[in-house]
Amino acid sequence: MQGPATLIHGMRNYASGQVAGIDAVCVLSRIGKVAAAMTATTLVEKYGVTHILFTGVAGAGDGGVKVGDIVVAESLVQYDMDASPLFPRFEVPLTGLSHFQSDLHMSQRIASAATDFLDKDFETVIDDAERAEFALERPRVHRGLIASGDQFISKRAHLAQLTGSLPGLLAVEMEGAAVAQVCFELGIPFAVIRTISDNANEEAATDFMRFVKSVASRYAFYIVTRFCADLKSRPPQPSRESAGV
Repeated sequence: MQGPATLIHGMRNYASGQVAGIDAVCVLSRIGKVAAAMTATTLVEKYGVTHILFTGVAGAGDGGVKVGDIVVAESLVQYDMDASPLFPRFEVPLTGLSHFQSDLHMSQRIASAATDFLDKDFETVIDDAERAEFALERPRVHRGLIASGDQFISKRAHLAQLTGSLPGLLAVEMEGAAVAQVCFELGIPFAVIRTISDNANEEAATDFMRFVKSVASRYAFYIVTRFCADLKSRPPQPSRESAGV
C-alpha cells in the first residue's frame, strides 16, 4: 500500500492509502459472521467505500476443488440460517433471499486476476517447499456457491450434510455470506475470493496457520494487486473508486 495511514477503530486496524493506484482501505475482518458484518458496515459507513473485495481461505466443498485452488463466489448462503417454519431454511428473514449474488463485473475481474496469478506468478511466488508440503499441483480457479457459518467445518459427515442440502457447493468458510448480506442491504457491489486451505475434514486444522502465512497471504497480495492494477488501467464508472479490501 502506498501512503498508508492507520486508524484503530472497533478493535481493528484500518489502513487507508492506495493499492496499485486505487484508493483503498485494508482491514482484517476477524473471524465469524458478526465480526465480518461489523467490519463491512464500518468500511461503508465510516470510510465511504464504494466496493468491497473480501479475501481469505476456505475449506473445499466439492471433490473437484483441491487445496491451493481458488474459488470466486457467484453467490453466497448462510448455511446455519434456519428460521423455519416462519421462513424457508437458509432464507434470511425479511430479505426474501437465501443466496446473495456477488457483483458480476467485479467477480469476473477478480477471477481474471486470479487466473493471471496462477499462470504467471504462482511458481515464483510459492516456493518449492510449500508446494511440496501442501501438494500444490496446477491450482485452478473455480466460480460458484460459497457457504458461510459460525463453525469451522472439520468433519466429513458435516460437510456431506451441507453438500446434500446445497447443490453446487464449492467452498465453506465463516464470513463471506455475512459480508454479502451487508452489501446487499447497503447497495454496495462486492466480490468474495477464497484460497482453499483444507478439505473441511478431520485433517482440516493440520498446518492451517502455516498455509495462511506462507501460501494464502501471498495469493491474496498478488491477486489483489493485479485486480487493482486492472481497475487503474480500465476504470469502471465513475472513474475513481474507493475499495474496501
